Amino acid sequence: MPDLLLELFSEEIPARMQAKAADDLRRMVTDKLVAEGLVYEGAKAFATPRRIALTVHGIPVRQPDLKEERRGPRVGGPEPAIQGFLKATGLSSLSEAKIQSDKKGDFYIALIEKPGRAAIDVIAEILPVIIRTFPWPKSMRWGARSAKPGSLNWVRPLHAITATFGLETEEPDVVNFSVDGIETGQTTYGHRFLAPAAINVRRFEDYEAKLLDAKVVLDPERRKDSILTDAKQLAFAQGFELVEDQNLLDEVAGLVEWPVVLMGSFDQEFLSIPAEVIRATIRNNQKCFVVSDPKTGKLANKFILVANIEATDGGKAIVAGNERVIRARLSDAKFFYETDLKTKLEDRLPKFEQIVFHEKLGTQAERIKRIERLAAEIAPLVGADVAKAKRAAHLAKADLLTEVVGEFPEVQGLMGKYYALAQGEDASVAAACEEHYKPQGPADRVPTDPVSVAVALADKIDTLVGFWAIDEKPTGSKDPYALRRAALGVIRILLENEIRFDWSERLLSWIGELVRDIYQSLYSSGGTIPGAAIGQLVSEWTKGSELSRGETFFSEWTRKLAVENPAFFPALVERAQSLLSFFADRLKVQLREQGARHDLVDAVFALGGQDDLLMIVRRVEALGKFLDSDDGKNLLAGTKRASNILAIEEKKDKRTFDGAPDAALYSLAEEKALAKAIGEVKAEASAAVAKEDFTGAMSAMAKLRPPVDAFFDKVRVNDEDAKVRENRLKLLNEIRSATRAVADFSKIQD
Repeated sequence: MPDLLLELFSEEIPARMQAKAADDLRRMVTDKLVAEGLVYEGAKAFATPRRIALTVHGIPVRQPDLKEERRGPRVGGPEPAIQGFLKATGLSSLSEAKIQSDKKGDFYIALIEKPGRAAIDVIAEILPVIIRTFPWPKSMRWGARSAKPGSLNWVRPLHAITATFGLETEEPDVVNFSVDGIETGQTTYGHRFLAPAAINVRRFEDYEAKLLDAKVVLDPERRKDSILTDAKQLAFAQGFELVEDQNLLDEVAGLVEWPVVLMGSFDQEFLSIPAEVIRATIRNNQKCFVVSDPKTGKLANKFILVANIEATDGGKAIVAGNERVIRARLSDAKFFYETDLKTKLEDRLPKFEQIVFHEKLGTQAERIKRIERLAAEIAPLVGADVAKAKRAAHLAKADLLTEVVGEFPEVQGLMGKYYALAQGEDASVAAACEEHYKPQGPADRVPTDPVSVAVALADKIDTLVGFWAIDEKPTGSKDPYALRRAALGVIRILLENEIRFDWSERLLSWIGELVRDIYQSLYSSGGTIPGAAIGQLVSEWTKGSELSRGETFFSEWTRKLAVENPAFFPALVERAQSLLSFFADRLKVQLREQGARHDLVDAVFALGGQDDLLMIVRRVEALGKFLDSDDGKNLLAGTKRASNILAIEEKKDKRTFDGAPDAALYSLAEEKALAKAIGEVKAEASAAVAKEDFTGAMSAMAKLRPPVDAFFDKVRVNDEDAKVRENRLKLLNEIRSATRAVADFSKIQD
């Protein structure tokens, strides 16, 4: 079957857009082909700085013929309906329609036969539409100065369109169409400098080979492999090791069509700058890689660049030009770093009083105070020194005001560590300045030093509690303050460090304290209460009142709230519960990514009072293993059967069947055996849960399986005797109650 070759040749496409553009081209073309009945065998897209290309293999020569039966109006129906039917189906008269009968009467049926068209004609129709509607993140219009600008929006001026279609054994045909005056053909161009002449191409294999001869490596993965291999070999030949950077490699591969790897150097004196700053300077400004000395593991005063040309001088001028720019940029970085060292971190903090964190949450200085307080409260829970945790929280944000971080925001936190160490801070305090931002994503490491853990939790919890307190929660796909990432960070820190928290009480306390801080700040400065729901509640009772501004403020404030506005605390509780639910949802995401079932998380959370995230995970793990066993599967089936029967009968009787069954009404051995097993299992499982032995609790639950199975095999629940029926329904309720010692089985999916 024929193959399609498509190339869109333009001026340089930004590297960051190339991969998505290639994928969009493949998706849009293949989706249209399938929609037109042209099912293909395979497709692959490519991108270089000056082109995106696509090859689609195994496209049918023609569309399949279409046969369709379309039902029309009832025989003898209104004339307008009949005329509309004839027009829509292309029939000249009703004699060309069939009549079909069903229960509702006789109806006209039109048999529409539409012969398939040649695939090349279909392709010639769909490609211009795709090109005109291509989803570039940013695009431009262009045209001759003396003429009206063209109508095509494209990322950069489009120069040529290559489109061929044909069998491998035959000369392919050009897919004829034009876009904004650009006619399709079989002509493309090689490397801008090394082989700029026009190239005539036929099909993909011929196209790729001729481009390679013209100094263009079409496949971006091949360019990446070439760059990485050559860079490693060049570094090794000089006695160094390449510091790999996948993001930089992806970008550089999008900047060149014919990669040539070269090495340059910079002055030894610049190695006094932190390695991360050197790397950021060279990467951000010149898109170059750094190398390290394998003997020391430290950076060497060398760098590797990737040129897009084979220079006649071996690249000496290119290297010299890059060295000049890098020398100037490193001089700036060295000046910034040395200037920063002259000012202590704490001396920078007063500037935060003039920087607003959020209009409803106060300044950065106020936020730092809250983080300090939280870090001090959390420190004993994670085994951290309270004084060190407070000191680290006090300094953690200070490097945001330094020159280096202003120039390279990606090194925030890291520079805080360097500056803290330089001014003689404790190693744990310095480490926390860097690590309190972690983890910033699923692949980022979690802090393990207790001081870092305390400050990292305090920073993230303050963010979450603050935005919940002012009711600025994520909605749908919108999360402008990265609250989902913050919650996942808290969860990972707690789980990977096996930290225990009683969440509900602490969240209520933290939200209350935050609202207190917001109010106290506004009250003392003569400001107005924020318009959020909590702020409104506060304002209702503060009208005309005067509060002490001393140490007794909080107790006086809370006392007045409790007496004069009892609705305030339910509002705080609602906020805390909402935040707990948010953590539960994030925990489900985390567990699902680890292969756990989200319904098991629901089953554990449904018990209520499950605030310890670490214990929830352990309970879910034990529950998952139990349900993978035959005992677990059968007990789940029996429990659900009991719940279903209860639900039906409770709805019928409009009552619940709580309370202990009457042992005197047991007439069958299976009833007695089940009642006895429930009593034993409930006690054993509850004791195991109290000891946090969830595996033991599941083992106890397994003992219910035989008596539950026997009960449903031998016992008729809806007995004719009303008292016996009620007693047996209470016994079913006891099954449900017993299993709730470990989870709510009704939430578990079969």
